[in-house]
Amino acid sequence: MQNVSAHDAKARFGQLLDTARREPVVIERHGRAVAVVLSKEEYDELNDIKLQQLRAEINLGIADLESGAHSDDKADELPELAERIKAAGRERLAKK
Repeated sequence: MQNVSAHDAKARFGQLLDTARREPVVIERHGRAVAVVLSKEEYDELNDIKLQQLRAEINLGIADLESGAHSDDKADELPELAERIKAAGRERLAKK
C-alpha cells in the first residue's frame, strides 16, 4: 500500500488511478491518512464481504427470534438501543 500527500494525488491524479488499480493508495493531508483509493474490483469485493456478514448477522437475529431467545424492546427504548449498537460498531472498527 502506498501513501501519497493530497497535493501529490491532485497533481498526479492519472498516476494515482493507475496505482490504485494495482494496490490501495492512502491519501494523507497534513501527515494524517484521510482517504484510501482502491480499484473498483477491490471495492466490490469488500462490499460483497460486508453484505455476507450483514446477512449472516440478520440470519442469526431471525434464528434468535424464531427460537424465542429475544426480549420485547419497547418503542421508547429503541433510540438508546440504536446508540448502543452504533457505539459497538465504532468500537469494533477502532480495533481494526
